[in-house]
Amino acid sequence: MYATRFLLISLLAGLCFLPASAQADKQTPGEQMAAEYFRQQTERVASRTLADVHTLADWQARRATYRQQLLEMLGLSPLPPRGDLKVTLTGKVETEKFTVEKIHFQSLPGLYVTANLYLPKTLKGPAPTVLYLCGHAQTVKDGIAYGTKVSYQHHPAWLAEHGYVALIIDTLEMGEIEGEHHGTYRRGMWWWPTRGYTPAGVETWNAMRALDYLATRPEVDMKRIGVTGRSGGGAYSWFLAAVDDRPSVVIPVAGVTDMTNHVVDGCIEGHCDCMFQINTYGWDFSLLTALVAPRPLLLSNSDKDTIFPLDGVQRVHRELKRIYKLHNAEDKLGLLITEGPHRDTQDLQVPAFRWLNRWLKNDTGLVSEPALKRFEVEQLKVFTSLPADQINMRIHESFVPAAPAPALPSTREEWRILAARWSAALREKVFNNWPATDPRPAAKIISDKTLNGVRARTVEFQPDGAYRLQLALLTSAKQKPVRLAVRILDEEEWQKWAVTGGQYFPTLFASENHDGSAEAEFLKPLQQGTAIALVLARGVGPTAWRKEKDTHIRRRFLLLGQSLETMQVWDTRAALAALRSLPSLGRLPVTLHGARTMSVVAIFAALFEDGVTRLDLERTPATLANSHSYPNALRYFDLPQLVALALPRAVNLTGADPGDWEWCLKAAKLFEGTITF
Repeated sequence: MYATRFLLISLLAGLCFLPASAQADKQTPGEQMAAEYFRQQTERVASRTLADVHTLADWQARRATYRQQLLEMLGLSPLPPRGDLKVTLTGKVETEKFTVEKIHFQSLPGLYVTANLYLPKTLKGPAPTVLYLCGHAQTVKDGIAYGTKVSYQHHPAWLAEHGYVALIIDTLEMGEIEGEHHGTYRRGMWWWPTRGYTPAGVETWNAMRALDYLATRPEVDMKRIGVTGRSGGGAYSWFLAAVDDRPSVVIPVAGVTDMTNHVVDGCIEGHCDCMFQINTYGWDFSLLTALVAPRPLLLSNSDKDTIFPLDGVQRVHRELKRIYKLHNAEDKLGLLITEGPHRDTQDLQVPAFRWLNRWLKNDTGLVSEPALKRFEVEQLKVFTSLPADQINMRIHESFVPAAPAPALPSTREEWRILAARWSAALREKVFNNWPATDPRPAAKIISDKTLNGVRARTVEFQPDGAYRLQLALLTSAKQKPVRLAVRILDEEEWQKWAVTGGQYFPTLFASENHDGSAEAEFLKPLQQGTAIALVLARGVGPTAWRKEKDTHIRRRFLLLGQSLETMQVWDTRAALAALRSLPSLGRLPVTLHGARTMSVVAIFAALFEDGVTRLDLERTPATLANSHSYPNALRYFDLPQLVALALPRAVNLTGADPGDWEWCLKAAKLFEGTITF
């Protein structure tokens, strides 16, 4: 039996998309708040994308920067070394009109790309050439993977029958060697964004190296190169043409739509990680597509495509049209909309062939022959056995290198330079999509009562225009506080506090149980002059969403160039600002508490808040790779370096192994900081 994963993904994706009005009555309050946040953020991204481009000079002044940013967001800056491709021919298939060479090459040592090269038998010199990039349509037969190239074989076959050289390459995930596209989608690999890794970068690199290979072939005219593909292949066509000028004609089929469709309308739920860059610079997709201008570009889609909806495609086209108009190249931009779902139809194929003929062969005649599959899948297989040295299945572990721990500075000046570099990376690469100004929300007291000598206040604050968050503030009713302890709760701690805080904050910690002994323990700090604030960042407690929604809500944050965790850091900063606005709290020294992943939130928040004098952290992961997502962070530093940045604040790491923190322990000795366990 054939197994075509693409069809399954498409069917499942189609079930995700209900109008917002149809979903509203099913959403939790936390989901409704998140939906409004995503709507506002998507509008922000859309409004600023290409907003400063009014003239051709504007575009030309920015294009090189945009390209460099995209390379960085794909994990391709700096570009990997272009080593020996080690091209290997494993067999040929002959037909009356063309030959198919079965080849593999290595885009990096051990990163194998399986491919079929279609060569017309009538060639008399270098010919126009098309690189075909496949979507998610792998064929598996009797447990053997034959790759995506067999599913899309009719495209290069038609091209070869009509005088083109055509190279079709397998994807990373659905090739003969099966790698991974679904790290955040279904594997829980939230460290991918923290590493700055996206499989879109591997697919783009493999396509660039495929062009390098084509440049070695005497049959290929490198001045007449087309690139096309559908679905995932359409997306890779965009990425390739955006970072590489060698494709002279581009036809992405059902491969792009705008941020509104993805984030607000939910199309992201139908796409794996390979469709997206790490959006460090907060792009909408119109900027990605504009990098193709002014080369001949046919934007193709069907009108009932649920994962690339028509309205978003049309919005992208409008922005593209404006950029092409600046180049006086409107004749080189085409928009093709056909009837049908997300499927490889003849209605999409024929205009693509005509566009290639027009711009690569100066042929505007009719296309009268359909594209048909010519081969059994076994005929096109490259490997008889998979290579033992392949790294395809684990390329995500090495494609974007993690920064090694640097040598410990020996002087304060060396430390100052290193710390300044890391601080810049935090602002520019990790938290780049925070609001431009520091949080200054006013505190609104929504409940205030005194019980058992304790004054309990529920404080509402707004970290942004969509979220209304709450914190619980406990102080002694008899004395003014002299210090402030702020605990950032995760879901586990929220449940734990319900048994002690329920009678003080019934709307925040609803619980039928009450633990008097636990209450006595938690009252002790109040009697010693400590005010206690319990912070509920977005996604925790009252603003939580259902477990089944977690993955794709997190992925929406990531697509906006943020993460749930980076915004929880922002919420913590906003909570501190709200607390400081209250009489008697503004000048108090602050201890930040956090457990598990919230301990990492606390570390990051402290780096941006001068008033934090102590960090009290429990069960902190030893590396960001074991936490959730902080985009790009591991490209620059890891948690031991961040704890060192927090010095000279006192840091307590309860439950941690000192051996994991050797780097920052040495830093603490050097710079008179205090780290305890």
